[in-house]
Amino acid sequence: MRAAVSAAGAVPVTIKFRIGVDEGLATFRDAGRIAEEEGCAAVAMHARTAAQLYAGEARWEAIAELVAQVRSIPVLGNGDVWEAWDALRMMRATGCDGVVVGRGCLGRPWLFRELAEVFAGREPAAPPTLREIFAIMIEHAELLCAWFGEPHGIRGFRKHGSWYTKGFRGSSRLRPLLMRIETLADLRALLAAHATDEPFPPSALRVSRGKTAGRQRVVLPPGWLEDRDDPTPPGIEAEDASSGG
Repeated sequence: MRAAVSAAGAVPVTIKFRIGVDEGLATFRDAGRIAEEEGCAAVAMHARTAAQLYAGEARWEAIAELVAQVRSIPVLGNGDVWEAWDALRMMRATGCDGVVVGRGCLGRPWLFRELAEVFAGREPAAPPTLREIFAIMIEHAELLCAWFGEPHGIRGFRKHGSWYTKGFRGSSRLRPLLMRIETLADLRALLAAHATDEPFPPSALRVSRGKTAGRQRVVLPPGWLEDRDDPTPPGIEAEDASSGG
């Protein structure tokens, strides 16, 4: 962190970390202390362990603990922000300075508009209808294609098409078709054939998007726990400089 902050100059350096490796090895207190001491501009914490991946509920109480420790830089919370109201609840419950949105915005970019409205003390507008979402999908795909070129842009968009349509009637039949589109023309024609004014289904607000795998076993480098203050990068003695690391 010291090297990163020093090399960045005037560019703010922020870090994001999890609670720790697993329930037996929490590292977030050390991470927060180091970030604060070495001049990071802010820290963000996903309130799960590395072993949890995305299983279970985020432990917001750990965010509150980090807030109590880190006083001189902003602390941002992350984990289970599916609706704008979740962000408000997290900030009230933990005292964090802001939130980081991850999977909650996949297929729902209007979540950021809702967040802005809630933080301004206003009731958020109703989510878009299916027809309006289709227009957003086309714009999203057009922007990806403009940046990456059409073949790569369309392939990258396919997974987003599945996230956008979760919960709508007939979406289980539409999603396989979205995964097979090859061009923007394919996307426009497919969506035009399925467009309706169906309202956004409330049941889809908290449906998990993106990574949903269960727990994992985290393996640490040999000997790492014996001297956690040793500055030698783990396993460097075993690396072959010609192997690509």
